[in-house]
Amino acid sequence: MNRPLLSAGPLTLAAMIFVAALSRVLPHPPNFSPIEAVALFGGAYFAKRHWALLVPLAAMFLSDMVLGLLRGGLYLEYFASAGYLLVYACILLSTLLGFGLRGKVTGSRVLAYSLAGSMLFFVVTNFGAWLSDPLYPKTAAGLGAAYVAGLPFFQWTVLGTLFYSALLFGGFEMLRKRVPALRAQTA
Repeated sequence: MNRPLLSAGPLTLAAMIFVAALSRVLPHPPNFSPIEAVALFGGAYFAKRHWALLVPLAAMFLSDMVLGLLRGGLYLEYFASAGYLLVYACILLSTLLGFGLRGKVTGSRVLAYSLAGSMLFFVVTNFGAWLSDPLYPKTAAGLGAAYVAGLPFFQWTVLGTLFYSALLFGGFEMLRKRVPALRAQTA
């Protein structure tokens, strides 16, 4: 049974989350990102809930800043949009979802939570697109059109979340087997 870490690995957890978040600067398909995976991972393993909430947010903010510096103009406009706030709301919600993995990390549970996190991200961000984009009429048909327009990105959200979840959760379990200090667990 995997339980949240007491103190042996917070820096390791944070480092893994920051590296995953910074991988966003590498070329990748749209929405193939670690956003949901880092939130679930933080929620599952940080013993202190405030660190579980803060570290994924800080890591994603740092990666957004780096992307803003590298890509400039269009990316910087993102920070002024409602979409930015919705992405960060999804990080918080997915971290809360990750609390459900505490002490119960298994491959099938990580898969289920990753799919749930991806779906949450899809529902929230496309609802936000419907609300904020004048392209979509504020009707049921407009909402449906926003979700249909998001479908091509949803596949990449799912694949990215699954990839990074496997990398983070699997990598950490492998690391725990090799580094005794990371085996410390809370009761």
